Amino acid sequence: MSERNRLPRSFYLRPTEEVARDLLGKHLVHVDGGVERRARIVEVEAYLGAHDLAAHSSKGVTPRTAVMYGPPGYAYVYLIYGMHHCMNIVTEPEGNGSAVLIRAVEPVMNVEGNTKGPGLLCRALGIDRRLNGHDMLSDDFHVAAPAREEAFAIAVRPRIGVAYAGEWADAPLRFYVQGNAFISKK
Repeated sequence: MSERNRLPRSFYLRPTEEVARDLLGKHLVHVDGGVERRARIVEVEAYLGAHDLAAHSSKGVTPRTAVMYGPPGYAYVYLIYGMHHCMNIVTEPEGNGSAVLIRAVEPVMNVEGNTKGPGLLCRALGIDRRLNGHDMLSDDFHVAAPAREEAFAIAVRPRIGVAYAGEWADAPLRFYVQGNAFISKK
């Protein structure tokens, strides 16, 4: 099912805010050790490129951020606080430094543990830095449209944990499925 419903590269080659909203309700799929883990994306944050002071790309191209400046549809996975992985998907044309952070997912298949937060969902889905730079159109790691789309309302709020970013801290760039029990913070 996931192969024919896998999102194409053109899905990611669009404005980051549009991609962020459209990722809600889609399935994040990671096949690890022969086990397919699948979860519904219920919360995301948009990072709009080098001009967005909350984005890692605001510091320019570094070994850590190089993936963000690459082509769309690749995973940007990094470690925070020396122990939590966070997973983003690169968006927009190459050179923009834009990406969408996956903040929370709802387990669908073979996912155990808390998934209410970027570090927790990575742990539950077996996502770590080995997947940094991984093509999100691959067989083992991708986003797919579910067999049946469900209607939902989208809540819009400021991003979490970016107080250092000045006026960008209050930008309404966090999107989530309103009323979903798996979002990271109400």
